[in-house]
Amino acid sequence: MQSRLDFNLLVALDVLLEEESVTGAAARLHLSGPAMSRTLGRIRRALGDPVLVRSGRGMVPTPRALALRAEVRDVVRRAAGIFGPDERVDPGTLEASFTVQAEEGTIAVVAGPLLERLAREAPGVTLRFLGEGPRDTHRLRRDTVDLEVGVISATPETSTLPLLTERFVAVMRPGHPLTKPDAPLTAWAAASQLATSRRGRTRGPIDDALAAEGLRRRLVGSVPDAHTALAVVAGSDLVAFALARLHRRLIDRLGLVAVVPPLELPPCVLEMAWHVRYDADAAHAWLRGIVRDAVLDAAGVLPGGTISDIGERGER
Repeated sequence: MQSRLDFNLLVALDVLLEEESVTGAAARLHLSGPAMSRTLGRIRRALGDPVLVRSGRGMVPTPRALALRAEVRDVVRRAAGIFGPDERVDPGTLEASFTVQAEEGTIAVVAGPLLERLAREAPGVTLRFLGEGPRDTHRLRRDTVDLEVGVISATPETSTLPLLTERFVAVMRPGHPLTKPDAPLTAWAAASQLATSRRGRTRGPIDDALAAEGLRRRLVGSVPDAHTALAVVAGSDLVAFALARLHRRLIDRLGLVAVVPPLELPPCVLEMAWHVRYDADAAHAWLRGIVRDAVLDAAGVLPGGTISDIGERGER
């Protein structure tokens, strides 16, 4: 037989037994006195017991109510845990495996600090990194990737969080002719350049900006990611492009020079994306937090909002 006692009545019963007062329970539940009295009447009919009875100026619970008090409190608290927001996780006791997809240059600068942090704070967590690959695989939707970092093509089923608005810089070996502050735009267009495209494209925003000036660059090839592009540049006279702040540590690590070209290039907005199924998941929220910290730290966004950045031309 279906119970006549719904969850709202259980909540009210819990408060009534704690307050031992209709007036006090009404105040706790933001109800009027008459509404609380009617609720108590429903509880009495459902239980077949007076629940609270008058004693002097106050009210006292019946033996049946006293016997139910602990059980009612436990049921209400467990139900609140189910329907309420997920509690924050303790990274030290978390046992989980997460997969993060990002461009390989991003992985190169954030993976080390992230994995070191996990070793210190969350030894039960394993983090897998996947490169972007040449095609959109919809891994967030298929639940094979937990978090994506990059230039995101958002869909209604993904949630996004902006991380950085970046500018592109040209990267080359020390002593390259384009490191000179007076190198004209025609020299930039004539220099042998390397494109970065996970799909192998040989035209992008840089080509559009040059075309607006009536110029065309000398493009000799393309590679799928910034990490590979910088490694190629380190052993050649080629010029490649990278993100000014996020790839700065990688540029320095390879002993290269970053230069702001004399060309207005559109900004690059770096975001973090995940499937909406994880919006309220506490463990996933923790993952998003540590990945965000790692990206901002790699980009030189320090506590207090200070940003380390390169100068206008030829600094390292």
